[in-house]
Amino acid sequence: MKLNALMDNNGARQDIKRLGRGMGSGYGKTSGRGNKGQKARSGSRKQATFQGGQMPILRRFPKFGFNNPFAKQYATINLGDIEKFIAAGKIDATKEISIDSLLSAKILNRRMDGLKVLAKGEIKTAVNIVATKWSASAEKAIVKAGGKIQAK
Repeated sequence: MKLNALMDNNGARQDIKRLGRGMGSGYGKTSGRGNKGQKARSGSRKQATFQGGQMPILRRFPKFGFNNPFAKQYATINLGDIEKFIAAGKIDATKEISIDSLLSAKILNRRMDGLKVLAKGEIKTAVNIVATKWSASAEKAIVKAGGKIQAK
């Protein structure tokens, strides 16, 4: 086999339409664009949303809502989950529980903008938690169990 003998398989490459090359080509005169009008001209097409001069549906209906690009998203964890992970041995209760320790224990999979502790469930173990935010009831439950919570 020689490099100069290499060829594509039959049908692997299709010839391009050669437009405007005379009547015998089948694509002469109007070049397959039909007769006159906006669609026959170059560079000008109606938008896909054009509705014949009536008010388009995208402008007819009111828009509402707002997505704040500066909003912070927190990774949340519940006290019941913390207790469950301590019992399972995924978290060491003697060390401080922070977003880094939860990431290394594969409890959280993304850092996000911080950690928020919520009070769903019950905690019996005294733990030291470092978080960005927490609910008042979560703080009460942690202190009641003999632990403490502090801001990062």
